[in-house]
Amino acid sequence: MSITIKTPEEIEKMRVAGRLAAEVLEMIAPFVKPGVTTEELNTICHNYMVNEQQVIPAPLNYHGFPKSICTSVNHVVCHGIPNDKPLKNGDIINIDVTVIKDGYHGDTSQMFYVGNVPPHAQRLCEITQECLYKGMALVKPGARLGDIGHVIQQYAEANHYSVVREYCGHGIGIGFHEDPQVVHYGNPGTGVELQEGMCFTIEPMINAGKRHVKLLKRDGWTVETVDKRLSAQWEHTILVTADGYETLTRRKDETF
Repeated sequence: MSITIKTPEEIEKMRVAGRLAAEVLEMIAPFVKPGVTTEELNTICHNYMVNEQQVIPAPLNYHGFPKSICTSVNHVVCHGIPNDKPLKNGDIINIDVTVIKDGYHGDTSQMFYVGNVPPHAQRLCEITQECLYKGMALVKPGARLGDIGHVIQQYAEANHYSVVREYCGHGIGIGFHEDPQVVHYGNPGTGVELQEGMCFTIEPMINAGKRHVKLLKRDGWTVETVDKRLSAQWEHTILVTADGYETLTRRKDETF
């Protein structure tokens, strides 16, 4: 495993990329409503990133991915491909954005409510966001990745949800996906020890039903829950600081 410790100069570039990624989610929020297609959301985000921010949308053509953002609706866990199907009232959707600025990646995602969303779906989204925050709160030099995975798993399962195990967070920097892998389950005191200057994502995928997922053969990207129950995900890019962490992709509505 080759984990890169970011230099002060690299950290500053990561801050810029992270802020730009967060701004894409802030920009797209008003457009997420019943009747809009995920293809339209993709176009709006693409044009904003390329023309306004002058960044590269990292997903576009990444190992053949055909769009500039991922849009995962309802029982889609991750890597949903934008399409022409309109969103409907009551849907939940994860929009996952990664930008490249000056060679460095900023990666973040959040859940959006489409119109009036039923309480059970809202609760899943809220608990999943709390899972992310609980994992982030443990980040500091000397902590271990198993600590993060454990607190996420414990909180999700205490709320009668399950944690997806096939997909995880990851180191990030010049590479879209670097070491280490950041799984969202596990045992405290195990795994890689965190050091100041490490950058990685925490991005729990939490299912309302069973944890099992499947990759759709028709496109080779879309991941769905096997039982077709809802799934939610939130993601931030995190920097390990001397005494804790910094959220590089923090949005204006957040305090963490």
